[in-house]
Amino acid sequence: MQSHVATQGMAVTPHHLASQSALAILREGGSAIEAMVAAASTIAVVYPHMNGLGGDGFWLIVPPDGDPIAIDASGAAGARATPQAYEGLAHIPHRGPQAALTVAGTVSGWEEALSISHDLCRSHLPLTRLLEDAIGYATHGIPVTASQARATASKLDELRHQPGFADTFLVNGQPPEAGSRFLQPALANTLRRLTEEGLDSFYRGPLAGHLARGMERCGMPVTLSDLHQHRARRPLPLRLDHQHGELWNLAPPTQGLVSLAILGITDRLGMADADDALTIHRIVEATKLAFGLRDAHITDPRHLDVDIQSLLTPAALQPLAEKIDDQRAAPWGAGKGPGDTVWMGVIDKNGLAVSFIQSLYHEFGSGVVLPDTGLVWQNRGASFSLDPAHLLALAPGKQPFHTLNPAAARLNDGRVMVYGSMGGDGQPQTQAALFTRYVMQNMPLQESISRPRWLLGRTWGQTSDSLKLEGRFSAESIAHLRQLGHEVDVLADFSEAMGHAGAIVRHPDGLLEGASDPRSNGSAAGY
Repeated sequence: MQSHVATQGMAVTPHHLASQSALAILREGGSAIEAMVAAASTIAVVYPHMNGLGGDGFWLIVPPDGDPIAIDASGAAGARATPQAYEGLAHIPHRGPQAALTVAGTVSGWEEALSISHDLCRSHLPLTRLLEDAIGYATHGIPVTASQARATASKLDELRHQPGFADTFLVNGQPPEAGSRFLQPALANTLRRLTEEGLDSFYRGPLAGHLARGMERCGMPVTLSDLHQHRARRPLPLRLDHQHGELWNLAPPTQGLVSLAILGITDRLGMADADDALTIHRIVEATKLAFGLRDAHITDPRHLDVDIQSLLTPAALQPLAEKIDDQRAAPWGAGKGPGDTVWMGVIDKNGLAVSFIQSLYHEFGSGVVLPDTGLVWQNRGASFSLDPAHLLALAPGKQPFHTLNPAAARLNDGRVMVYGSMGGDGQPQTQAALFTRYVMQNMPLQESISRPRWLLGRTWGQTSDSLKLEGRFSAESIAHLRQLGHEVDVLADFSEAMGHAGAIVRHPDGLLEGASDPRSNGSAAGY
């Protein structure tokens, strides 16, 4: 369980081909941001069930000096996504055209990030170079991962009849086999168009018109006007003062608050010497409290009822820490559920660091593939409520709640860390596990990711909100957690339900240390 260490640049992604795309850009003198755009486009092709151009993205960019820059590249509900359009339904469907109700923001995030790169860095690699690998893989084929094959097969019944899905993601009407070559010619053409027309064409150019006509044909609630109105935003990131340094995450509509609140609560609980069972218990109890904050407050940032940053002050966190009982688990209701996503990190030779997340929400999103584009559209809008009195009530132009939240930290000893994971409700829990183990318990970086993990909440195909543990925990730890009152289920030793985590640390001497998750197809690639 050794980390990879390099001197000039490092990239970590959950698919090794995306890591190599980023590394190639770094070797050519590109910035960490340019490398991330290359990785983001490649992983949209090689991990198509997890993310894509039809989804959303969030960036946390940490320069060598100065404040971090956040990018919210998430889309709002379309003009036709009115409560009346869903009349008679108990909730918004998770699949189909009615689930594809928000603008896809990912590409706007790429463009916004590249404008930041132009301001911060001397490198200006052309877009044709940044998307070159992605176009090549879409044209000539990718090796199907076991993850893609499994996701396609397990969700086939609810996906195969969605517009465009079978023609795009099935082979002779069946899920592709793991290890086979899988081509995406329509997606290659879409990526090629972006290099010719520019990224903004996705929203305000010829490509936008093509997308809008496809959305109309599919019966989606998103219009050309919705695409025209979309812009990536640069909100202030949330910040936590921790005994080990400064931590940052994304502001609403993301659940970045949850990730920081968990670490802010446990910072007051003496985690350094806690054994496995006590570490899990305290983080799980902090997670319950942080989810309570999330469910009470997080929504479209224009509709907030409180200053979210104020929830991360010592005065707000100390009473929460005092609620945690080391002898007993608190009652637990229900979480938001799972979500498929990719987290990726890059740090370049100048110390510019990027923590990034790109997602379709559920695997393959809505399942709707726009005609002649290869783009599967996200179903992030399924997180809206059809209850008009609900905090997350559906309204045209409103941003949905997001589980996505890339993390970063500047530690007091001079280390800079970018880290994150996929996994819906599991994202903040995995971030807490990784940070606690590496920073507070002084475990090696790779071991902090590889060691067994846990998840409070549902996994795919399950309705149970139990505490799920990987099978590699000791029988004593599992028994102790049950004695404390946790409803424990034991999963496989290396379960993909625990997410695909990753991290890069820049040490004070400039060395770069990267670690990727053995639960993924990823790698830490440096030079």
